[in-house]
Amino acid sequence: MTTDLGFPAVDGLAGVPAGGQELSTKDFTSDQEVRWCPGCGDYAVLAAVRGFLPELGIPRENTVFVSGIGCSARFPYYMNTYGMHSIHGRAPTIATGLATTRPDLNVWVVTGDGDGLSIGGNHLIHALRRNVNITVLLFNNRIYGLTKGQYSPTSDQGMVTKSTPVGSLDTPFNPVSLALGAEASFVARTLDSDRAHLTETLRAAAAHRGSSLVEIYQNCPIFNDGAFDVLKDAEEKQRRLIQVNHGQPVTFGPEDERYGVVRDDNGELRVAKLAEVDESEVVVHDAHREDTSHAFALSRLGGQHLDPTVTGIFRAVSRPTYDDQVRAQLTEAAEQKPADLQKLLTGNNTWTI
Repeated sequence: MTTDLGFPAVDGLAGVPAGGQELSTKDFTSDQEVRWCPGCGDYAVLAAVRGFLPELGIPRENTVFVSGIGCSARFPYYMNTYGMHSIHGRAPTIATGLATTRPDLNVWVVTGDGDGLSIGGNHLIHALRRNVNITVLLFNNRIYGLTKGQYSPTSDQGMVTKSTPVGSLDTPFNPVSLALGAEASFVARTLDSDRAHLTETLRAAAAHRGSSLVEIYQNCPIFNDGAFDVLKDAEEKQRRLIQVNHGQPVTFGPEDERYGVVRDDNGELRVAKLAEVDESEVVVHDAHREDTSHAFALSRLGGQHLDPTVTGIFRAVSRPTYDDQVRAQLTEAAEQKPADLQKLLTGNNTWTI
C-alpha cells in the first residue's frame, strides 16, 4: 500500500493511541480563538494538521509543537497538545533537546521564512544536518508579517517593502535548496491552497524518521497578498506547477501542450516540450537517491518568479538520527566508565588567562 505521492503508507495509522480511545480532529483542537488575519494561509495548514494527526495514533500528551516568533508561532496555542512558544529563531534548538531527551515525543517545529531563515538560519541548518528526529513546517510568505511588512530572506529581489523602499538588493534564499545542502533526510514543498497535496505531504513528513522539512507556500493577505496566485490560477498553474512523484517521469502542463523535465548535455535540468524530445529523455524522479544532486537540480528550476515551480517530496532517505545516536553513546559511555560529577567539579584543571 502506498500514498498518492508514491511512498509506503505508514504502519499502524489506526488513529487509536495506546489507551485505546480513538482520536478525532476535535481532540486536537484547543479552546483558544484562532487569531490570524482573514484570508491567511495559516488557517489551511492548521486545518490540515488537525485533520491527519488522529491517524498517527499518537496520544496528544506525546505530541509537542515548538514555535519561534512570527505569525506562524501562534500555532501551538491552537493545538490541544503540548507546545512551546519559544524565542526568535531558536525553535529547532529547543526541539533538538526535546527529541534527544524524550524519545517518546513526536516533536514538530513551526517556523516562518523570517524566523527560520534569518535569525534562526544557523539553528535550522544544523538541526537538519544532524538529522534530528523532528518535523519542521516552514511557512513561506516571502515577507515579515508579524512586524508589519519588512522584506524577508525569501522576498523577491527588487521587492519594495517598508524596509526596502527602493527595492531589495538581496538574492533570496531557496529553502528547499538550503535544506538539501544541509543534508536534510526529508525535504518537500507544498501549497497552502492545495488541501489534498498539503495533507499528503505533511503525512509523509510525519511518518519519516529523521529531520523533515516541508516548505509551505503560504499567502499573507495583508503585506504580500497574491504572492503565489500564479500557482493557483486554473490556467497558469498547468503551465507552471510541476508535482514530482517518486518513480514517475517529471511531466506537467495541459493535455494539448505537455512539458517534461530533461537533462542537458552539461547535466543541468531544463523544461522541454514533450513533442520535441524523446520519451526516454524525460527525467524520472528518485526521491530515495542518497546523492542530493538530483533533488537539488529540481529545486533550482524556476526561481523567484515561480516559472516553473516544483512541489512534492524532493528527498526522502533513511540514515541514523542524531537523537538515537546520542542516547546510544551516553549508554555506552556509562557502561564503560560511570560519570563522576563530583570529581569533575572538584578537579584540579586550571586555565591561565
